[in-house]
Amino acid sequence: MPVFVHRRQHGPVHCTELHNVYFRFPLAFLTPDEGKLKPNSTKFSRNSDSRCNKMHQPLSLFDKWIQENNELVNKWKEQEGGGDTLTRDQNQNHTRLIWCSSEFHKLLRKIQGIPPSTDHTQLELTVVYNACVCLIAQSQFSEAESLLTQATQRVLQMTGDGSFASDPPVFWKTALKSVGNTALNPCVMYLFCLQWAIWLATCKLQTIQELQDELLFVFETLSSGVREEERSVPRRKSSDIPLPVMEQRRLIKLIHICTFIAQGGQQQAKSAELLSEGRSSEALSGLQSASSLPAPRTLISYTHLLSGSCLAHMSRPQMALQCYRMALETDSQCVCALYQSMLIYRQLGNTQAEIQALRLLHSTLMLPSATEASPASSDLLPSSLLLQTLSLSRLLSVPSALSVLHSLALKCVLHERVSDGVEYYLDLLAALHSEDQPGVHAEGPSLPKLPELYLQAGAALLMARRPADCMALCDEVITTTLELLPGKVVLKEPEECEAETRAVCAEVEDRVGMLLWVGAAYLLQGHCYTHLRDWKQAVTTYTRCLNLLVKVRFKKRGFQPQIPSADMVGMQGTDLCILQRLKGLSLAGRGISFTQTDQLREALRDLQLSIQAFPEGTGAGLWCGEVLWRLGRKREAVACWEKTWSVTPHFSVQSLSVYLQEPQSGPLLDSTELHRRIEELTST
Repeated sequence: MPVFVHRRQHGPVHCTELHNVYFRFPLAFLTPDEGKLKPNSTKFSRNSDSRCNKMHQPLSLFDKWIQENNELVNKWKEQEGGGDTLTRDQNQNHTRLIWCSSEFHKLLRKIQGIPPSTDHTQLELTVVYNACVCLIAQSQFSEAESLLTQATQRVLQMTGDGSFASDPPVFWKTALKSVGNTALNPCVMYLFCLQWAIWLATCKLQTIQELQDELLFVFETLSSGVREEERSVPRRKSSDIPLPVMEQRRLIKLIHICTFIAQGGQQQAKSAELLSEGRSSEALSGLQSASSLPAPRTLISYTHLLSGSCLAHMSRPQMALQCYRMALETDSQCVCALYQSMLIYRQLGNTQAEIQALRLLHSTLMLPSATEASPASSDLLPSSLLLQTLSLSRLLSVPSALSVLHSLALKCVLHERVSDGVEYYLDLLAALHSEDQPGVHAEGPSLPKLPELYLQAGAALLMARRPADCMALCDEVITTTLELLPGKVVLKEPEECEAETRAVCAEVEDRVGMLLWVGAAYLLQGHCYTHLRDWKQAVTTYTRCLNLLVKVRFKKRGFQPQIPSADMVGMQGTDLCILQRLKGLSLAGRGISFTQTDQLREALRDLQLSIQAFPEGTGAGLWCGEVLWRLGRKREAVACWEKTWSVTPHFSVQSLSVYLQEPQSGPLLDSTELHRRIEELTST
């Protein structure tokens, strides 16, 4: 002990000096058990100040390390249970996790500086447990797995088993067997539970299947043994026990039921097949056993959710709805079940129930608790972290609040609840321009682009007889996009587009999209002017729309670009289909406006061109017959009306964008009056 010998030659060692040396070189002078000076160490001088010795009696390192661990755990739990808005902030939560993980690692390096013994190893494994929980909570699975393996290897070295298998199942089987009859058995089992959680989070269900017997044994042992362990040490002070950052019983229940859910999700397709064969008990036995376990409500609701999904796959929607209802009754915040119920109502065609489910789903998603991790943001290991299997990702996914609000607005407009739809559209646009509302920046892929939303909202406003508001939204689209419009655009067939680079095709699609947006904005403004009976301005606006649309040419393989026609239209919703529909509606609108100013020849020309571009247009056909009737060509008018009524639309109204539908305002013809005219003509 050179430091003490040197100081011994110069006189007695004072308490302050000893205190500094004690904490600067702790491992050189301390026994593993008590952390006190070795018997052979240089003794204090009897002339030392006894009062100084009483004031400076530091704890043993073992007690000091327990105290440091417990302070870290208590500090985390105090912040966790604060309940204020700051603790719910995900960024702050992540920062605290990083800090806790770093502190536990520092403490672990101190403990591992001495040879392992039973008492110290129990403390060491508790600190390893705490550090790994923090790592897993940050999704640092490889780092946590490495730390678990290193700690378990130290235990095997201490028990005399030096054989380390590289295969994880073999390694953990060896570790559990090696410590089976020692005091370290529970500690190693807890580390095994963390490894179990990592396998769940990384979708290694095959490894879990290989260790199914060991997992079941660990679960039963720890579930029954924790209370016995607590009863065996009732007189120990809390300061003498190293605390876990996450209660082990809670971890055991969490991973056990998550295993049932994950395995059930993996076998979802197989379960649906078994159910269709009438073997429902075999298919759902695992899920039913999971739902009967004592576990958090959120996890139990997941089992009902998965059962409902299996039933939905075998075409039993009513039974699926019952399972989703049970999931919601178990956990009112189970938005996944609410969303799946809405999809079932949509499949059944129950529009009123679908709209009600969309309203409830949006209200739930807008709650602050819905934006937190499940089951709560303060949980170190939420169930959502452990349920990341590919088979469950789609089932557990829910659109953003804005996507749900858009679906709600569109559904109301398409089902004669226009006033409600308008309000929802205005709320959606307000939320998109706000940074304070939850879920604003989490818009899903189903949410259309902003110009598209403006046009949909404008069409809804026009349906609600608010043309001035509609024109204001259309002006916004035109002013922000008009300068970006190309002078000429060539649409190509998909086969020919594949021959070019994706970047070129994407650029062409963007330019066509902007052109169609501005064209649709002019079309809606023309409808607004017809609603206001400003026929001259309506003609001007429809003409602006047509002038944009004629810039587009369509190129077939082996042919030169040409003006698109109705026979070129393929699938509904394609750019060419939208182009032809816009052209037909603009020509019809301009032709109808000409009829109001008695420009019948110009009206007949535009209406006939509209029928050529868009044969399904009811308004153009009826008004074309009206113009022919006024021109004295009554037989042709009757033929035009009858042909218009006999046309069967290729696509449903609900499959169209709301701004591409024929206007319900402005001058309209009465079909009853037209039928009366036909009867009078045929009776004479």
